[in-house]
Amino acid sequence: MNGTMQGQARLRVVIAGGGTAGWMTAAALGGTLGELIDVTLVESDAIGTIGVGESTIPPIILFNRLLGIDEAEFMRATQATFKLGIKFENWKGVGDSYFHSFGITGKDHWSAGFQHFWLQGQSVGDEHSYDDYCLELKAALAGKFAHLPDDRMNYAYQLDSGRYAAFLRQRAEAAGVTRVEGRIASVELDGQSGDIAALRLDGDRRIAGDLFVDCTGFRALLIGGALHVGFDDWTHWLPCDSAIAVQTASVRPPVPYTRAIAHDAGWQWRIPLQHRQGNGIVYCSRYLDKASALERLLGSVEGQVLTEPNVIGYTTGVRRQQWHRNCVAVGLSGGFMEPLESTSIHLIQRAVLRLIRMLPAGRISERDVAEFNDQQMADMEHIREFLILHYKATERRDSAFWRHCASMDIPPSLRHRIELFRETGRVFRRNDELFAENSWVQVMMGQGIMPRAWHPLAARLQPQELGKFLASLRETVDRSVANLPTHQAYIARYCAAGSAAAA
Repeated sequence: MNGTMQGQARLRVVIAGGGTAGWMTAAALGGTLGELIDVTLVESDAIGTIGVGESTIPPIILFNRLLGIDEAEFMRATQATFKLGIKFENWKGVGDSYFHSFGITGKDHWSAGFQHFWLQGQSVGDEHSYDDYCLELKAALAGKFAHLPDDRMNYAYQLDSGRYAAFLRQRAEAAGVTRVEGRIASVELDGQSGDIAALRLDGDRRIAGDLFVDCTGFRALLIGGALHVGFDDWTHWLPCDSAIAVQTASVRPPVPYTRAIAHDAGWQWRIPLQHRQGNGIVYCSRYLDKASALERLLGSVEGQVLTEPNVIGYTTGVRRQQWHRNCVAVGLSGGFMEPLESTSIHLIQRAVLRLIRMLPAGRISERDVAEFNDQQMADMEHIREFLILHYKATERRDSAFWRHCASMDIPPSLRHRIELFRETGRVFRRNDELFAENSWVQVMMGQGIMPRAWHPLAARLQPQELGKFLASLRETVDRSVANLPTHQAYIARYCAAGSAAAA
């Protein structure tokens, strides 16, 4: 690659597009690198954003801390609530539910996860649920929350992503990021190198740069439109291809978790914020038409509808290269996996922090590009497999959609994970995977995959000794939950958004 950065006093980074992806990128680059680079973000107020990424996972706490963000201030600005996990309803079967919580369940041994000791307990007559050993899960279902010493409560946020973008924009501009209002008319390529040379805006304006970040969403104007990087379609594994989102007024205090409610052609979400609730329906258009999906969504929401329905069509999949030449795709331009496990904002965060670690000092290194792409693809494939698990491991056969999901072929690596757990109770986390052992255990058992055997170490404990061990863990959880304030009371004291925020 004939990079144009060699000899530049300061790297010129141009971010194409705003929204959550653009302003997370801008705030992180501006906040961490300051005067070492020049950052320009181009966006048009006339172009809307998807803006439905309201539910997050715990790594966002690290991102905000890296940027020096005060948590209470951020939560007030984004009308955020706390999130301790996701309640999955009707996934294993109609009427069944389970909870995928943050944190850990019970107490692991270095040789075996807690599930092995719980399974041994079940075999000798203990009837307590696996759920009884998880603080976050029990607190969530009790509607309670508080920060605990030593970060013992693992949590994330339910937030207004549009307000989050606006909050980050203020920080980015304060850190020296320049925002340019305008619509991108075309992308100018360097005639010799093939790299992107500049963005051409309406009004015959030209924004030149050295490194370009594509945050143009599904349009992927730079990475796809200008550089023609291909896209791998994963719809054969994740068949939903449509969503409709709508906001409603709150009718009750917000719970500290997201709900994912399966229906006969997909699922619905409910995400409570401080002043409203986010609602949506995700579905496969082969099994449910848009009019029926909208009717189903509006017929199930609670409270006054505050917004016009936002209809979104998408193709689940990934850009074959997230970094190509002098362009990095961040957010939807690099790929999309439905919001079932709230990973959209997380994937933005991973890409941005990875880009900062690999930011070129001069000429772009092809080794950096290759490593970035390998790591990004590994992240997305891992998340893809975890999402497929929710659809594949089901006992539902009540609709053509669920019969398709139950019978579909799955990646060999996921098949191995499922069969390994079914046969031995074991889950092995690879490298820096996002979802830890407890996540896989909760979802697999919640979806009906129960181990036939478990680690022999658990059998070394005499039934009475094992019973005392399990009882002590349950008592610790119950005592902690009993001492927690309600979620609503804690928000009111810690980060309540004023009436102006609700306007």
